[in-house]
Parts: sequence; structure tokens; C-alpha cells
Amino acid sequence: MAVWRQATTAVTTKMRIAITSGKGGTGKTTLAVNLAHYLARKHDTLLVDLDVEEPNCHVFIKGKLQQKEVAKRMVPAWNIRACSMCGKCITWCRFNSLIRLGNTILVLPELCHSCYLCSELCPDAALPMQAFPLGKLSRIKDGELDFLEARMEIGVEQASPLISQALDYVDNHFPGKEFQLLDSPPGTSCSMIAATKTADFAILVTEPTPFGLHDLSLAVETLRQLQIPIAVVINRSGANDGLIEEYCSRESIPIWSKIPHLRKIAGLYSEGQLLYQKVPELQQSLDEIIAKLEELS
Repeated sequence: MAVWRQATTAVTTKMRIAITSGKGGTGKTTLAVNLAHYLARKHDTLLVDLDVEEPNCHVFIKGKLQQKEVAKRMVPAWNIRACSMCGKCITWCRFNSLIRLGNTILVLPELCHSCYLCSELCPDAALPMQAFPLGKLSRIKDGELDFLEARMEIGVEQASPLISQALDYVDNHFPGKEFQLLDSPPGTSCSMIAATKTADFAILVTEPTPFGLHDLSLAVETLRQLQIPIAVVINRSGANDGLIEEYCSRESIPIWSKIPHLRKIAGLYSEGQLLYQKVPELQQSLDEIIAKLEELS
């Protein structure tokens, strides 16, 4: 069953849906963008691109930029004049983001988790926190669809803090959306967990290949640990669907739809075009998925 989340206003969001996959290249973004556009014709819908290291939903979004802001996090900045070189901060840091080199305390912002511990406990107040850029949040309106892109700055090594800030932005600016669709990072890393852990439901996009099955099973186990209900969509459906069907039957996972392996889908995708209006087979798959979502909500 879906978990109904209470927004900060009197309006309640129906569903937050994570669209994810065990591996890259399965068609996750293709489904996310086309489903969001199609869903927005009937329901108040938000699409969020949380694949912050390489977001590409914008390729298919033709709307106007409404707002852009820089996302930041706080990291300590060493004050040499205040520091007595007691070294306590180094022993406290669980993430090894502070190093002593002779008479210098070196701060490694890439490793810092912004826990404030060193700054708050420093007896000399020698580690004040300062803003460190993570990336940008861009808000776009494309017809009836609202779209938010989170894009990480080059050189930033941790995706999860930016993903968390993007989800906070969603909670603060889009609390009343009927459907929030999250285009999540592929795989089962920390960034995928950060993007899906607040979801009410997850749609796993897979392909009927041995690699697709292997990585699907890893994603299923991860989402079960997070206690998030799941369903599967088979992309590039064809003669090998039995690989996925047998696994899903064994694991009691519903298969919501199958998207056929069609050359015209690849051609339109390569041109940055939406597919559902030009590929009847895909529109039929979207109708099946939307019907399931409406049942859950």
C-alpha cells in the first residue's frame, strides 16, 4: 500500500514515485520523462531529476526556466590564529576529513559530511563552518508539467547531500502535487538510496538480459531493505522476457508493463523527442502504468 505523506500545507501529495534501475542504460529516464508528461495531462505532476552526476531529463524538457539557485553545504574552515593545535578535531572526525600536517590542519571538504561536530566541540572555536557549493537546482515549467533538475558541480564527490537538498526543495515548494516522479540514479549506491528512501513506491526499469536480471535483483534487495513497495517494467521487451518473468514470479513482484524493443523508439530518443505521442505501443504501456498508480493512490 502507498504511504500518504502529509505536506506542510493542507494539501496532501498522493504519491512520491521513484523510477530507478539496477544498471544504467535500461530506459529509466525514457520512462520517467514520458510518464511524467503523459501523467501531467490528467494529474498535477512534478518530475525531479535526481541523477545529479549526469542529469539528462532536460534533453526532453522544452519549457522555460523559472528559477535557478545554488545548493550549498557547510564545511569547516580552519582558523590558524585561533587554533592551539590540540588535535582533538582529528580524533573526533569519523570521516577522516581533517588531517594534521606539521603545524597545519588540512580540511578535506570532499570527505566532510557536514555533521558540525568538529566545529561545535573545538575548544578554540578554530573551525567555523562556511558554505561550500554542491550544485544547482533549476526549476522549469513545460506545459502542465513542473520539472526540477539537480545538477552537481564538477569536482564535488558526494552526490547524496545535493539529492537531499533537492528533496527538501520539493517538500518546501511542491507540497501539494498529486504525483512526484523521481528519476533516480541507477545502481544501488548511496546516491540511489538517498533518492529513493522517501518514496512511497518504486518502479524498477529493467531489460531482459542476464546483466539486467543480475542488477535488477540487487536493486530489489536494496529497496526491500528500505521497505519500499516495488513493481517492474520490462523495457526492450522481446523473446527473452522469460528471464525477468521467472524471477519476478519467484519473488512475487508484479510486472506492470512491457515496452517493446522498437527501432523507432531509439531513433526518436536520439533526437531528444518525447515518444508517447508517436509510439502507440509506448502510450499503451504508460496507460497500464498510470492505471496501476491511480489504484495505489
